[in-house]
Amino acid sequence: MSGVSHMLPFVVGGGILIAIAFLLDGAAAGTSSFGSSTVVPAFFKGVGGVAFGFMLPILAGYIAYSIADRPGLAVGFVGGSLAASGTTFATLMDKDLTAIPSGFLGALIAGFLGGYLVLGLGKIFDKLPDSLEGIKPVLLYPLFGILIIGLVMFIINPFVGAINTGITNWLNGLGDSNKILLGLVVGGMMSVDMGGPVNKAAYVFGTAQLATQTQVGQEIMAAVMVGGMVPPIVTALSTTFFKNRWTEDERKAGLVNYIMGASFISEGAIPFAAADPLRVLVSCIIGSGVAGSLSMAFGCASPAPHGGLWVAAVLTNWPMFIVALIAGSVVGALILSFWKKPLSPEESGLEK
Repeated sequence: MSGVSHMLPFVVGGGILIAIAFLLDGAAAGTSSFGSSTVVPAFFKGVGGVAFGFMLPILAGYIAYSIADRPGLAVGFVGGSLAASGTTFATLMDKDLTAIPSGFLGALIAGFLGGYLVLGLGKIFDKLPDSLEGIKPVLLYPLFGILIIGLVMFIINPFVGAINTGITNWLNGLGDSNKILLGLVVGGMMSVDMGGPVNKAAYVFGTAQLATQTQVGQEIMAAVMVGGMVPPIVTALSTTFFKNRWTEDERKAGLVNYIMGASFISEGAIPFAAADPLRVLVSCIIGSGVAGSLSMAFGCASPAPHGGLWVAAVLTNWPMFIVALIAGSVVGALILSFWKKPLSPEESGLEK
């Protein structure tokens, strides 16, 4: 969670800038220069690409930081960067070989390995004289930590890279029915804990697939995004059209959730889920699953990792993306509203 939360600003900012580049370069769609055929879109794509490129180093760096504190940061950063580059001993010896990045999986491994590696070094260095205490964080940890994580990543990169390639090929080869099932799963996951580990796992999976720059990757990102937009809108619709199920304060909070949902901020539904977790979570999970599967079925695709309806202009088949969002939200709202018992007039604040 530490790695993901620190990674998100880079992914969101960079990804939306890249999406703007594609939006501005529509005339070059379908060509190899799409997104950078002229100066202005090339600027947006270049800056966004640099920000997006920090995704794996930041992820690995802050996973290691959460385990080993500050000494783990540099080791994790380097491990994540090596995962992104895919460099191996074989590519060093033969320049004609193409490096295959180990990607998100490699960065995860680098983060955990880097953190526990530094903890292990700390136990070893505890045996050194007290006079050397001051050089541990500035010399010993970074020197030995970076050296060892480099050796490890050079060894595991080809294996994890092969796994990544296999996953990408499998996703690209999915038939329509399997894509719909995948959309159902990742969409539903976005509502399980609304900003918690399961939600973040689905989101990071979407951004990792987006980084592959494939059509399937963009379709998965769209399914993830629409799934995360559903929970606030479910509660907003229920509080608007089934007023007697909610208190006056809940109805006021529900109005704000239209904006939260449109902006892909799942956390807007958290107060409602905290008050009635079973009904709200189950209803939202079903609604998000429906939205995610419909998004996949309609072939909706998003080159942007965030933004909700504010980036609709860059979405492929955006009208059907909105249809998927409305359908999932309505299904979730109806389940929630009919499942909840009406409140008394005194509790709801409504007149008899």
